[in-house]
Amino acid sequence: MAEPTKGPKSYFPSIEAKYGRSIDEWIALLRPHAGEKHMDQVAFLKEQGMGHGHANALVHVFRAEHDGA
Repeated sequence: MAEPTKGPKSYFPSIEAKYGRSIDEWIALLRPHAGEKHMDQVAFLKEQGMGHGHANALVHVFRAEHDGA
């Protein structure tokens, strides 16, 4: 049996369901903001209508796994 997803990625199913975009689409939207400060990237996602917790989780993964730092 597969282990349940933990950490920031555990938010991904609810992010996709609530905001109607895939995680890949959100990562693509963040791509032009790579290199900005963490909270600036969170603020960008919040401007797109995402809640703070979901934005924070997505930015964490973007910075760690998609060269977003």
